[in-house]
Amino acid sequence: MTQISSERIASIEAKKHELSDAMSRGDLAPDEFVRLSKEYAQIEPVAAAAREVRRLRAELEVLNGLVADPAAEPELKEMAAAEADEIRHKLPQAERDLAIRLLPRDSADDRAAMLEVRAGTGGDEAALFAGDLLRMYQRYAEEQGWRFELISSSESDVGGFKEAIASINGPGVFARLKFESGVHRVQRVPLTESGGRIHTSAATVAVLPEAEDVDVQIDDKDLRIDVYRSSGPGGQSVNTTDSAVRITHLPTGLVVIQQDEKSQHKNKAKALKVLRTRLFEMERERLANERAGARKSMVGSGDRSERIRTYNFPQGRVTDHRINLTRHNLDEILAGAGLTEIIDALIAEDEAERLAGLEDAQAASAPAERS
Repeated sequence: MTQISSERIASIEAKKHELSDAMSRGDLAPDEFVRLSKEYAQIEPVAAAAREVRRLRAELEVLNGLVADPAAEPELKEMAAAEADEIRHKLPQAERDLAIRLLPRDSADDRAAMLEVRAGTGGDEAALFAGDLLRMYQRYAEEQGWRFELISSSESDVGGFKEAIASINGPGVFARLKFESGVHRVQRVPLTESGGRIHTSAATVAVLPEAEDVDVQIDDKDLRIDVYRSSGPGGQSVNTTDSAVRITHLPTGLVVIQQDEKSQHKNKAKALKVLRTRLFEMERERLANERAGARKSMVGSGDRSERIRTYNFPQGRVTDHRINLTRHNLDEILAGAGLTEIIDALIAEDEAERLAGLEDAQAASAPAERS
């Protein structure tokens, strides 16, 4: 277990009090108050965990002293020993909780997210499944109190979506949804299947942290913007003006098409939002690869070629293959509410992996420090 020094705990609690005092000043500019509020919101749960560790350690020290005191009454020493045993069982978990809260955070965790769902192998069934996934995330967002906005979509002829992009806004959106990126597989009997055979199809999900204007500077000369008339399923005209927008980012070759709005300006704004987010993610991946080389963790690698989850309709079963988690409440998961348990398990596994890596690194450096 990672040992956290008393000095580190004291510094965490001191930082919380420092921020609290700073926020109470009456001469703060609004933007400074917002900055301090964000810092306080981040450190408050860490300070609470630190305070609990400090309390347990202090109580244990007092109780151990009482047990070792030759002048103490036997009955009192017996009670103190029992309480000390209880605290010794509680303390490792409290220290682990604090260690997890002290793990380096992904700087994008608090951001909104761009959700992209695309039908994969399986034809019409894949498009229908992509629609199921999109609705699952929309319902999950509603459960969390987040705002879900469909940015663009391409519907298939039989229902469902060939692809759909949505923006999800709320506290900690990317932190909770980032492990959803990957290939999702479905096994079920299509309505058109007269023989009752189970078909397998797939859809891909990508969850990207939304970029802000300050994150990505896009030069106008790097863009080629084409406008044309929007068209819907079957080639029917959606409107009679050239409102659809296709933006090509010349340095990277990225192309974004937006035609859901009747206004060319709105379509251009949405397309730029998607483009900015994709460019931001490309830069994040480049920096991550520089820092970590080729190392990818079991959870959260973001490798979209990786099959991460299977939804088996005949058995009502959902299996997440990264953590070998199987649940038999498929309907509840597709309704959004049941997704919470899977996401919680993925986050817990990621925390455990990172904590183990930190402990291994500390153990490896200890002999060097002693020598």
